[in-house]
Amino acid sequence: MADYLLESLGLLLRWLHIVAAIAWIGESFYFVMLDRSLKPAADGDAAIAGEQWSVHGGGFYRKQKLVGAPAQMPADLHWSKWKAYTTWLSGFALLSLLYLSSPQMYLVDPGVNALGSDQAVLAAIALMVLAWLGYDLLCRLCGFREGLLGALVALWVIGLCLACTGLFAGRAAYLLVGAALGTIMAANVFFVIIPGQRRMVAALGRGEAVDPVPGLRGKQRSVHNTYFTLPVVFAMLSVHYATAYAHPHNAWVLILFMAAAALIRQFFVVWHSGKRAWGLLGVGSAILLATFAWLAPTRNATSAVTPNSAVAAPMHATELPAADTAEIQKIMKLHCTACHSAQPSLMASAPKDLRLDEAQQIERHAALIRRQVVDLRIMPPGNITSLSEAERLQIARWADTLAVDPAFK
Repeated sequence: MADYLLESLGLLLRWLHIVAAIAWIGESFYFVMLDRSLKPAADGDAAIAGEQWSVHGGGFYRKQKLVGAPAQMPADLHWSKWKAYTTWLSGFALLSLLYLSSPQMYLVDPGVNALGSDQAVLAAIALMVLAWLGYDLLCRLCGFREGLLGALVALWVIGLCLACTGLFAGRAAYLLVGAALGTIMAANVFFVIIPGQRRMVAALGRGEAVDPVPGLRGKQRSVHNTYFTLPVVFAMLSVHYATAYAHPHNAWVLILFMAAAALIRQFFVVWHSGKRAWGLLGVGSAILLATFAWLAPTRNATSAVTPNSAVAAPMHATELPAADTAEIQKIMKLHCTACHSAQPSLMASAPKDLRLDEAQQIERHAALIRRQVVDLRIMPPGNITSLSEAERLQIARWADTLAVDPAFK
């Protein structure tokens, strides 16, 4: 029952996190679009910095941006904050429920680092805090020198990618990079954007002149957030794409995907200004295609694993031990059925409903088992059950033989 309740809580948190993120990102994208597409006021009103007419849902809308502050503050003023806070809080709760509560399974990879469980949890939390502090320091030191700041922030993100993939298991590393950038985005809202707006509103309420600097800082951080958005979304989704996070150069795979995402986001930002920077879209797309080509699996005739494996251990086919399905079933029972069975002991239900406690199921999923266990080496997670190299090689030989001769059992 406890496993069922935890799994159900995880589903609810995922749902909340995704819904809140959609709302936050959607609102952020909308305001970037609006700000970039404003045109001079049709009536020539000098108090209007720009306006946009649009039609949606059977109605016409006229949005206007003021040059300064309104002469009288409206009683009902919309604040864009709770979507950001809800996204971060639900995301951290989900991270804690899944990854931080089971570090030996998700965070630690003996082939990557020698962190203990407690050390891995502390390092994951410290990473998110330090990601924000380092980024915020760069912004304060550089001020409004946008070119320099942009270059330094890009280097900071590259450093986060390298640090995470050097400290944590690949899947957790990608997720934690996304969490670190998400923390920066939410902290921008909480510590910079909203406080700056509150100071502006308070000054207006006192009848004082508004200091423009908080507004400029808020807009700067808001612009940064829009460029972080697509890289963060990729980092979160990539936990379902083992080919990327299991690659021996997974840090640079992540960096390339994030660079492509930022370029594609810039294409749309420029589009909203009425320009068509097709070069940005072309370069971003080229980076994506080149990265996918780099990730494409290869397997030579004498190797038990792909060259992309993080711990490739070439072995000639004649050196591989023979194995039949009955032997593989024993390996599955020892190392895999705690999760992948009709009644798993480590969780409420088998992930993806993949059950490896029956010979027929094992044979049906032979290619998947080989790829996950031998080629990508992501199963068992963190090698928590200590699957040996000899056992991996048995699985490789069995799966390859079964693929060539389906009658082989």
